[in-house]
Formats: sequence, C-alpha cells, structure tokens
Amino acid sequence: MTMEMFNPPHPGEILREYINGVGKTITEVAQGLATSRKHLSLILNGHTGISAEMALKLSVAFDTTPDFWLNFQKSYDLWQVRQKVDTSNITHFLNSAA
Repeated sequence: MTMEMFNPPHPGEILREYINGVGKTITEVAQGLATSRKHLSLILNGHTGISAEMALKLSVAFDTTPDFWLNFQKSYDLWQVRQKVDTSNITHFLNSAA
C-alpha cells in the first residue's frame, strides 16, 4: 500500500489553470458550465469539491474525462483525511494468512 507523501492540489487549482489556458473569465466559464459564478468560485478557491455532475460538465467543456477531475478530487480528499483521522484503533478483520 502506497501513501502519497505530498499534499495534492485542490482540483480547483487545476481548474484555474484550464480556465486561464482558454482565456475566459470565471463568469464566462460558469455560464458555459450552466452553473453559478459563486459555485465555480467556491471550487476555484478550494471551498468545495468537484461533484460527479461537475466532473461530467468539466469533461465536456475541457475535453477531458470525468475521471480526470474525480481522481484529482479523490486524491485531495484522501490526503486531507489521512492528516486528520487516527486509524490506530481500527480493528483489522482480515488477516494476511487468509
């Protein structure tokens, strides 16, 4: 089992690069994604994550896949929770000899 040893970027940081790359404003991109500017800003500023619905919209808008966006979100979420959750008291139900 490998653990990421670095803090992966919030997917909003990646999305910001894509937006900058197409030279559009946040308002223009929000309209193009059929979402509010406020919701897009929350993602861009790391205050909310990318949902499956938003991943689908982003995949169409930026010619990627939904998995591309969801994998960024998953990596970010797992790294964050590993910093906060103590699993030392969790029971192991499977043993390695099974």
